[in-house]
Amino acid sequence: MTPAPDRPLTVAVVNDHELIVRGVAAMLEPFAHLVRVVELDADLLPETPVDVALYDTFTHTSLDEPDLDDLAQSPLIGRLVLYTWVLTEELVVIARARGVQAALPKSLDGEALASALVKVHEGLLDLVTVSEEPVMASQSWPGRDQGLTPRESEIVALVTSGLSNNEIAERTYLSINSVKSYIRSAYRTMDVTTRSQAVLWGIDHGMAPTRMRVLLSQPDDAMAVGSSSDA
Repeated sequence: MTPAPDRPLTVAVVNDHELIVRGVAAMLEPFAHLVRVVELDADLLPETPVDVALYDTFTHTSLDEPDLDDLAQSPLIGRLVLYTWVLTEELVVIARARGVQAALPKSLDGEALASALVKVHEGLLDLVTVSEEPVMASQSWPGRDQGLTPRESEIVALVTSGLSNNEIAERTYLSINSVKSYIRSAYRTMDVTTRSQAVLWGIDHGMAPTRMRVLLSQPDDAMAVGSSSDA
């Protein structure tokens, strides 16, 4: 394991789903001597200075979201890191242009992720290319308890957001046939047959974006939470 720095790195976990940011924070919690999650942000920019902002790309794999520019330009963020399962050569170019310093795969367990974040902060890690099919070590994603795989969850979240199959294919860098296959398998798991039913199912199971901030001022302090759901 990477030796601990003089103090734990401060980290903000950023995503538009509350379950995602809480899952990543829980995975890093045992390694607070290396990294300390001080802020969880769903659809909000960090408001406290942090060494690293870990930007989970669930439903944002095309890197076309305007909030990425806001994160990259924020004077409160030391280094901006993508936490992703897909990063093609094309996306590497886009990520660099958008001000991203590194990208880490979701297959890393908590210890490996904490060590990697330390290396990123020290300038020892750069962008990487990772596999198409996600292996999410945090074991937490919307729809997991109902049987959806990470990729199916991403696709259903995009369906819930109103995207067409073609738009989903463009955003996820999947073929249209792959998108349709994921949708069919997800529908079977969800026990729905129509898109409108899938949207309602997604809203009921945490697929709609969340707007919330959780501040953790001290490792042992209770969470100070402000949240509201934008279904």
